[in-house]
Amino acid sequence: MRALTWQGRRDVRVDTVPDPGLRDPTDVIVRVTTTGICGSDLHLYEVLGPFLEAGDILGHEAMGVVEETGPEVSEIGPGDRVVIPFNMSCGTCYMCGQGLHSQCETTQVRERGMGASLFGYTKLYGQVPGGQAQYVRVPFGDRLPVKVPEGPPDERFVYLSDVLPTAWQAVEYADVPDGGSVVVLGLGPIGEMACRIARHRGAGQVIGVDLVPERLARAAEHGATTLDLREYGDDLPDAIRDLTDGRGPDAVIDAVGMEAHGAPVVEAVQRVTGMLPNALAQRLMEQAGLDRLGALRTAIDTVRRGGTISISGVYGGMADPLPLLTLFDKQIQLRMGQANVRRWVDAILPLLTDEDPLDVESFATHTMPLERGPEAYEMFQAKRDGMIKTVLKPW
Repeated sequence: MRALTWQGRRDVRVDTVPDPGLRDPTDVIVRVTTTGICGSDLHLYEVLGPFLEAGDILGHEAMGVVEETGPEVSEIGPGDRVVIPFNMSCGTCYMCGQGLHSQCETTQVRERGMGASLFGYTKLYGQVPGGQAQYVRVPFGDRLPVKVPEGPPDERFVYLSDVLPTAWQAVEYADVPDGGSVVVLGLGPIGEMACRIARHRGAGQVIGVDLVPERLARAAEHGATTLDLREYGDDLPDAIRDLTDGRGPDAVIDAVGMEAHGAPVVEAVQRVTGMLPNALAQRLMEQAGLDRLGALRTAIDTVRRGGTISISGVYGGMADPLPLLTLFDKQIQLRMGQANVRRWVDAILPLLTDEDPLDVESFATHTMPLERGPEAYEMFQAKRDGMIKTVLKPW
């Protein structure tokens, strides 16, 4: 089959690789019809190379058609249309029973001290072949894949793999009161979808912050009040307070995470890790603080006293200092974590109807064949051509 593989920093290629096969009696093989490029895929493209090996298949946002099932699979069969959640959860362990599918005890990567395995996402999360490919092996066939109806295009459902549940959890964790206010820092795919979901769920005021004109314009089109970071700079917290009765918003969603743009020291350290032998680079990245915490510090400064910060952006550093005194003094609630995809599916599926209230069918800004995947990564990294969200078609 053809698959997009990691080869080195800023070097991904579409190669011919062996087809996946059934390993366990509960496995299924899915022919991928649509697969997305996620902002966290850029972490692999740029930063997390020490935890990858040449030839690793990337991608964790995929859907398609079941081609083959193991002998113990009874809930789905060949020809069924399914979405593949990005985290691998068994659905039967204690953590899955608590709705914490991203902490699944069956697939936890214990040798790394990490949570549930992820498709297409480094040794830290199991080094599982991903979905930016023509076929993918999916475990737990009766409990992990999400069966979706025939008819509407893939673009109606593919975001159930990651974008929709991640943004839904971000809003859930933000605990915005009815009619309350929420600020979303970062208007990439997750941040912008969080704006849409927050409005849908009854937030009275949604404020989106970014520095990319296309992202700001799109969030504004869907009802958010937008603030351009390039315009406000260090005065951003005051501008937000001016919009929220002087006290700050009820909640802030940090949808930025591990992004180094504008942080020369962080970028330099990340480049150094790319030059070190993998063993040394891994230790440096696991033990040193390598993140720019500007967005999180802005969230802490901006949120009202007694408010909530919800972190959906991925951070990687282990030693970054946090202003714990301020967090304590302001009585801030802090919630975060990988999305528990399967937990939120039942709440989201009814919204993927003909009415499409979240406007997911037109969410992608670019649709490209899998063979152009390397070009798509480069465009996404550079934020060229108004690229905000791209889906790839393997066939």
